[in-house]
Amino acid sequence: MDFNDLANIEQISIKNIPNINEKWIQDYIANDPSVLGLGDIELKSKEKVQPNAGRLDLLLQDSENNIRYEVELQLGKTDESHIIRTIEYWDIERKRYQSYDHCAVIIAEDLTSRFFNVIQLFNGFIPLIAIKMKAYKIDGKIAITFDKILDKVKPGDEEEDLEDEIVDKSYWDKRASKETMEMTLEIFNIINEIEQGYVPQYNRTAVLISKNRTPNRFLIMFPKKAFLRMDFTLEKTKETDDFIEENDLETLEYSVRRGRYKIRIFKKDFSNKKEAIKKLLEKSYNEYNK
Repeated sequence: MDFNDLANIEQISIKNIPNINEKWIQDYIANDPSVLGLGDIELKSKEKVQPNAGRLDLLLQDSENNIRYEVELQLGKTDESHIIRTIEYWDIERKRYQSYDHCAVIIAEDLTSRFFNVIQLFNGFIPLIAIKMKAYKIDGKIAITFDKILDKVKPGDEEEDLEDEIVDKSYWDKRASKETMEMTLEIFNIINEIEQGYVPQYNRTAVLISKNRTPNRFLIMFPKKAFLRMDFTLEKTKETDDFIEENDLETLEYSVRRGRYKIRIFKKDFSNKKEAIKKLLEKSYNEYNK
C-alpha cells in the first residue's frame, strides 16, 4: 500500500463545509467530550464568561482525578491571539478554583511550526495540550477527528540536550559499534537522494544532519552498540502509525513535546526496512522544512 493511499477518503477543510462552524464543533464536543481522547471527562460549562476577558469555549472536568480542562477552539490556523487567550483563561480558572489541577487545551485545524516555537518558550511551566482537528469526506459523509499532538509535560522531561559539544567520528566509533555506524552513514546516503549536501554533525549526545554547517533536525540519530535509534520529527497521526505498524518498524515512546517518532532498527533488519525508512525520511523532511 502506498504511504499516502487512503481509498475513498478525502481530507477537507472544516471551514469549507456548509453548516459546520466553530459553534457546531463546540456543541459536538460538549455532547460527547470523550472524542478528544482526554479520558473520562464531562462538560462543566460552555461559553463560560471570564472577568474582563471574554468567554471560555469549553470547561471540561475529570472528577476522578480532580482536573479541569480550559478548552479553546479555532478553525483554520492557530495564531498568537488564540494562544494568549487560551493561557489567559487557564490562568483565571486556576486562580479562582485552586482545589483543582488545571490544564489549557488548544484545538485547531492547523497547528503551525510557529505555534510550537512559541510553546517551547514556556518550557513546560504551563500545562498545555494541543489537539489537531481534521475533517474527512468518506463516501460522501463527513467525519471529524481529534488527534492529540502535544501533551502536557514537565520541565526537563526530555533526555537529550542537542546544543552540546561537537566531537569527531572517532568518539562515536568507540561509543557505538561498527554495524550501527555503518547504518548511520547509509542513512546519509538515503538523505542525499532526497536532498543533496547533507553530512554528519557528530555531537556528544547525538548525530545531527547538517548542511552548510547548519543542523536540520528533521532527523536525529543515536547510534548504540546493538541498534540505531532514529528520531523522526513528524506529527503523530493514524496514517503514520499505520505505516509504521504495517512495515513492522519497532518504535519507542512518541515524544509529544518535541513531536518525534523514535524508531529502533537492528542491523539484521536494516536492508529489509530501508524502503520504509526512506519513505519516513521523505515525509519528515518535507513536513519539517515546509
